[in-house]
Amino acid sequence: MVRKIGAPARIPVPGGKLIDEHVGRVSSGDEAISIAHMVAPPGWEEPPQTPVFTEYTVVLRGTVIVAHDEGTTLVEAGQSVVTSPGEKVRYSAGPEGAEYIAVCLPAFSPDGAGRD
Repeated sequence: MVRKIGAPARIPVPGGKLIDEHVGRVSSGDEAISIAHMVAPPGWEEPPQTPVFTEYTVVLRGTVIVAHDEGTTLVEAGQSVVTSPGEKVRYSAGPEGAEYIAVCLPAFSPDGAGRD
């Protein structure tokens, strides 16, 4: 079955970050996967989390900074990063901000993010 999703769902978050969920629990009712376009302002950061999903992140512009138990990984435009379920991570944006696509399997949910 073909399903066209007319527009993403804008998900409000603090700190000036924009999340447009194209596929997922909010926009399309999909629980198996979520695909979102995100724009984070310079210096944006979120609380640490230990999600129950795998997250695949493709950076389109700027830098996404991922802090984790082994250190810090800078992911720049044209690069990608994968984080595993059960791994404590903290995402932030570099001094120029960041634009990126995030894919979560299963779909992102606030409860599944395991935020501190």
